[in-house]
Amino acid sequence: MARWHAQGVRAGLAAGFSRTARQAAVPRPCPRAAPIKSFLGFEMRMTTDDDNPLIAERRAKLAALRTQGVAFPNDFRPQHHAADLHHAHDGETNEVLEPKGIHVVVAGRLMLKRVMGKAAFGTLQDGSGRIQIYVTQDAVGAELLAAFKHWDLGDILGCEGTLFRTKTGELSIRATAVRLLVKSLRPLPDKFHGMTDPEQKVRQRYVDLATDDAARARFVARSKAVASIRGFMVEHGFLEVETPMLHPIPGGANARPFVTHHNALDQEMFLRIAPELYLKRLLVGGFERVFEINRNFRNEGLSVRHNPEFTMMEFYAAYWTHVELMDFTEAILRHAARAATGSARLSYAGREVHLDEPFARLSVRQSLVAIAGLTQAEADDPAVLRARIVAAGEDAPAHWSLAELQFGLFEAEVEAQLWQPTFIIDYPVEVSPLARAADGNPSVTERFELFITGREVANGFSELNDPEDQAARFHAQVASKAAGDDEAMHFDADYIRALEYGMPPAGGCGIGIDRLIMLLTDSPSIRDVILFPALRRESA
Repeated sequence: MARWHAQGVRAGLAAGFSRTARQAAVPRPCPRAAPIKSFLGFEMRMTTDDDNPLIAERRAKLAALRTQGVAFPNDFRPQHHAADLHHAHDGETNEVLEPKGIHVVVAGRLMLKRVMGKAAFGTLQDGSGRIQIYVTQDAVGAELLAAFKHWDLGDILGCEGTLFRTKTGELSIRATAVRLLVKSLRPLPDKFHGMTDPEQKVRQRYVDLATDDAARARFVARSKAVASIRGFMVEHGFLEVETPMLHPIPGGANARPFVTHHNALDQEMFLRIAPELYLKRLLVGGFERVFEINRNFRNEGLSVRHNPEFTMMEFYAAYWTHVELMDFTEAILRHAARAATGSARLSYAGREVHLDEPFARLSVRQSLVAIAGLTQAEADDPAVLRARIVAAGEDAPAHWSLAELQFGLFEAEVEAQLWQPTFIIDYPVEVSPLARAADGNPSVTERFELFITGREVANGFSELNDPEDQAARFHAQVASKAAGDDEAMHFDADYIRALEYGMPPAGGCGIGIDRLIMLLTDSPSIRDVILFPALRRESA
């Protein structure tokens, strides 16, 4: 990787060099760690971790281009896209197509090239797809054809010409002009295998996207899914809002926050771990349906399903309970799946996932009987539950209540087996500090989590709007934090004050967008669906 060390950057910018002066500066091809003069007139030093002769050759070509004028022009305007051309002329034979003399102007990266005597074929890739170009000496002249033959894969070209089909039936452009717009200094990966190192694919996502159609398709699907969710929410009367990402008190979830410092306020701040408490303040203010597609930050480990920076969609509706939330969450996921993939029946890791059928609903206790194989009596026996948890290699603290033991065994034995969409309900109050307790059984809450392919995808509950109950739960969280629980919540006095003004009965839910996209795109790791996931810094 190249590392640039600028000397006098501020001075160079402040000097305000003219366009002419900048364009006149022609740096030499730079060997390893050789200083070069930048276009702003100050010196930069480049070091590189490779002595690749192909890169050196390309740098020499760029140096030659600089002597001929503007090496990176910005005056070419494509008028057509590859996918649109293929769609518009699908099925047209050359006998129909070529007599029309359809003039097109495209631009894209040169991905393939096949050189003959007085002609050459190339494949350009733009943001929509690929199209072939045919460059001949008769049409563009000997000098331009010779230049085209020396351009490299990865270069970005502009091309004008007319459409035709080759003898093999491929839609192509018979070029009347081609132009080098951007000289690529680094060779693309092998055209047949592409990038094969998973770490490199993530670290150099720009190359991954440029060379892997499947990678681009994943992120197009992600965009479609998120856009469809946003539209679905608005259509159902929800107001999209934006809440702070810098919090004076971390809250809304049990997680370790990232800590920073605000200089002007001279106070510690925390990156948002969840927008929940701010969104519920808006319910107090009179907005009855709100949602936010938000970035959250949790200072936790990395795994195939965890990234410290991730995307969620949280929504809150006044006068809803967790039952209406479950119905609506089902509808959101079906809608997103159809928008992104065209179907609500998916395939993940070689197994079917049925979003088109009603989602199962089980209490934590019921799941122990139905999936973990306990009898009704065993599901209520603390000794049995504790022994099973320990046998699974997990801790079962002595102070845990029956509900906590049931939940602990659920996490140890059941969660990973929930392949088809399943709502798990009736969570213990001890692990649900913001959820409303069930009126008929105050030891559990009106909370659900949605599991698909063994992963939690959504979490929702009837909201706790009793300020005194909420204050007591915050105090319990503070006690847990004092006892060493780094993920326990702080006491949020302002939120309690907001509840004291009165929050309507409500339900709220958070949907993990990244995990949903993993499901929709059949991706095994969260890193596959985040454009730039967190990585350890490269060594110097």
